[in-house]
Amino acid sequence: MQWFGKGSGNIDDRRGMSGGMVGGGVGIVVVILGLLFGTDLTGLVSQLPVDGVTQTEGKKGDPTDAEGKFVDGVLESTNQVWAQQFESLGNTYEEPNMVLFTDMVQSACGSASAAVGPFYCPGDHKVYIDLSFYEDLKNKFGAAGDFAQAYVIAHEVGHHVQNLLGISEKMQRARGELSETEYNRLSVKLELQADFYAGLWAHHAQKLKDFKLEEGDIEEALNAANAIGDDKLQKQAQGEVVPDAFTHGTSAQRMYWFKKGFDTGDINQGDTFNSSQL
Repeated sequence: MQWFGKGSGNIDDRRGMSGGMVGGGVGIVVVILGLLFGTDLTGLVSQLPVDGVTQTEGKKGDPTDAEGKFVDGVLESTNQVWAQQFESLGNTYEEPNMVLFTDMVQSACGSASAAVGPFYCPGDHKVYIDLSFYEDLKNKFGAAGDFAQAYVIAHEVGHHVQNLLGISEKMQRARGELSETEYNRLSVKLELQADFYAGLWAHHAQKLKDFKLEEGDIEEALNAANAIGDDKLQKQAQGEVVPDAFTHGTSAQRMYWFKKGFDTGDINQGDTFNSSQL
């Protein structure tokens, strides 16, 4: 993909800063779980409650390095697409901020390690990412390419969209009413909808004057979706697949919903919660 426009102006660059540990007990538990089970716990982090963490702010504005410029361009393209989508729904889109960090970060959802992977915190409406994750995406998961990287950001922005639409709040209310297995099934539906939203972004982004899809881009996103399916991650980590423990969906499901979002570009086609495809 290529981006010819300006940055989003919504980057909080904390790279190289100490993330600190104040008020982050819940976040640390998530990190430990992630290390123990060798799986992506992004969805768990994205649903953690606000715990009153004092924020540490970094450098604001548009990054000047190539990696920072790239993620900033992806974020700005999502801003443009979702502003159009919300306008069509009669709403106003609230742009999220993106925090770039190194190793450890404080969020309104607690402290989190880079080991957790990219995540969205509904408490402060921010996407968090340690850009070293992209090396893991390439080397550990075999998902190389700039559009694979863009897909990751678009997925997390998809969680922001869910938060603005009230979907995340419904999930929070359901957490205390369901068994772990039942909640995991809902979590899968939430994550697959975020994949759909990522595909929807790609569908509409190709129409932006500052954005250009290149040959192989969509295949890179589908490869990334395939690489981080619950079934594939569980098989790699523990040698067996446990469907009741799924939280993000299978590789096939993640590819299906991204592709559906890209093919249709219709937000009304993304109701994973009532779909017979799950």
